[in-house]
Amino acid sequence: MALEAPLDRRTRGALVEAAARRHLLDAGLRDIASNARYRGGELDLVMLEAGARGIPRVVFVEVRYRSGKDFGDGAASIDGRKQRKLVHAAQLFIASHRQFAHADCRFDVVFADGDPERPNLRWLRDAFRADDP
Repeated sequence: MALEAPLDRRTRGALVEAAARRHLLDAGLRDIASNARYRGGELDLVMLEAGARGIPRVVFVEVRYRSGKDFGDGAASIDGRKQRKLVHAAQLFIASHRQFAHADCRFDVVFADGDPERPNLRWLRDAFRADDP
């Protein structure tokens, strides 16, 4: 009987991000980009949501996975430093995608745990604001 090798970190991350993307698409958001890398930060998912007054909303989504509860849930890892990095990357994204220059923006977090192939997901809308300290 052969034992399955544990998934490496990159594979786990890809599986969890794919599950989060499916969840958000099922909720009505649309894909714009994934793993958008900028100097000093990366945006896991960038989605588009129908906003108020017909103005689209760009949703920057950070996906956090924890295999266990030993070090807290994913929320514990979104500290002020991480928030600033995400805001900076979002600003660079908007600067390079001028069609979204006047769109509302929001920062969401999808927390995942359990089996990375079928993770338990919790979606926290408006997890923090760009102007939070």
